Amino acid sequence: MNRSRLTNIILTTILVIGVAILVTQMQNAKEKRNMKGAEYETAAPEMKSDFKGALDVVFSRKSVRHYTEQEVESDKLLTLVKAGMAAPTAMNRQPWSFIIVTNMTQVAPINDMPGLMMLKKAKAAILVLGKKDEKFWQQDCSAATENILIAAEAMGLGAVWCAGYPMTDRLAKYKELFNYGDEYEVLSLISIGYPTGEEEPKDKFKEEKIHWNRW
Repeated sequence: MNRSRLTNIILTTILVIGVAILVTQMQNAKEKRNMKGAEYETAAPEMKSDFKGALDVVFSRKSVRHYTEQEVESDKLLTLVKAGMAAPTAMNRQPWSFIIVTNMTQVAPINDMPGLMMLKKAKAAILVLGKKDEKFWQQDCSAATENILIAAEAMGLGAVWCAGYPMTDRLAKYKELFNYGDEYEVLSLISIGYPTGEEEPKDKFKEEKIHWNRW
């Protein structure tokens, strides 16, 4: 056997081995993806069965001011804040911070103020704060607030958006009670609890408010 033929055989053998290794790696990767997909498919129906469809939640959301005596679980409150942090935010600046209140005696000094009396029955509250030096903090924190309200509805909780900014009388009280930094302002205080079922969603659709392509 001449040297040239031997070289060709060696190179061919190396090529075949290399291709076999590559095919094996691709098969292993595919099997891993399939396993992950199967895990997701197994988990997804369970997740979906626990929560309403997205549009169902949007259209059934309502401001809930009447609550049962059932306490709100800490993990659910954390999930609400995670939902808030998933909101859109200009240039991804994420100017928000959140205060979760479970000791409701802490808000006793303000629960007689107009618009805050539902706090007497609420089992928790979340304050959404924004950094005042961020240009779009109000818009971003509003989006975070709405995400929390939608998530609360999806989880079977009741919630209502109570104003912070720009109501100066409330802001002074919030600052006194919660001791956050001067660089922050409260956009909203969200009252939370399990609903008694007294509130119903309102049909707010008005066709005359829709304009196509121009006013």
